[in-house]
Amino acid sequence: MKKSLIALAALAASGFAMAQSSVTLFGVVDTGVSYIDNANAAGDNVYGLSTSGNTTSRLGFRGVEDLGGGLKAGFWLEGEVFGDNGGSGLNFARRSTLSLIGNFGEVRLGRELTPSYSKVSSYDVFGQTGIGQVMAWRAWDATGTADESAVRASNMVSYYTANYSGFHAGLGYGFDEQVEGKEGRYVGGYAAYDNGPLSVALSYEQRKVGALGAADRDSVTLGASYDFGALKLSGIAQQTKYDQAVGGDDKFNTYSLGAKVPVGAAGEFRAQYALYDQKAIDSKAHHITLGYVHNLSKRTAVYGTVSHLKNKDASNLALQAKSLNTTGPGAGNKQTGVQVGIRHSF
Repeated sequence: MKKSLIALAALAASGFAMAQSSVTLFGVVDTGVSYIDNANAAGDNVYGLSTSGNTTSRLGFRGVEDLGGGLKAGFWLEGEVFGDNGGSGLNFARRSTLSLIGNFGEVRLGRELTPSYSKVSSYDVFGQTGIGQVMAWRAWDATGTADESAVRASNMVSYYTANYSGFHAGLGYGFDEQVEGKEGRYVGGYAAYDNGPLSVALSYEQRKVGALGAADRDSVTLGASYDFGALKLSGIAQQTKYDQAVGGDDKFNTYSLGAKVPVGAAGEFRAQYALYDQKAIDSKAHHITLGYVHNLSKRTAVYGTVSHLKNKDASNLALQAKSLNTTGPGAGNKQTGVQVGIRHSF
């Protein structure tokens, strides 16, 4: 009996020793000076210190535990911070997930970027931050539904496959958690191929928006890039449609083409053009951006971005500059912005 107990204790101790875990504190602080002309319909200009001009400022904790047999458990908690005024969004609204990871891929539970956004948005050469970002993922009809853009979803179960010779995919379902109606419910996914210089992905998403989920917001996005060595080209094509319960459909199409050009060992020149074809209001907007990033070290970089947005007809889009009080310049008007800043990651 004693020998059995001793053997059992030794086995348990061995099991605990095999289970290795790690926790990492990480973050980004990105702060700069921004200027936007025609920041509102009255034609006023605005300038000041802004945040997240090159990369979204954040603070987070992530960890993983080796459970043995090729299985791991992980967690990820991440919230936004604002370097210009010290404010924070540390409610972990950027990401709050638990996951199981194995040869089968990864299963996640919680709030995070949706599978239909996380991959295809990577073809934006300005990384979905600052005044140069492609504005395809926005609340075009502004129904007031939380996370209408489907950039993130709460109450989500998602699955990401392992990489099979360059092929991989992701699928997610966000519960609406309501007794009546389906407002806020999300379903979407992507399929992608990454091999050498070529990357291509296709995604689909649907989100119930409006009171009690009165409309479906459907988006189909195709993204691709090819790295020629001296030049990397990226493109995005997206159609977003609001299938209204009453009345006709509202459609919004976005097309972008961007390039990254290495400059020496530490620099990178970026350029991008985006067209916003807002068929719902029979109007268009043209968006062109030039930028440069210079890496001072592996963790620190300085950057500069110039962006021009030209609205046509009834279009009233605005450049995205966090912490600055900007709105659309007025239907059919132009807006130009400049951002210069520094980014440090840890």
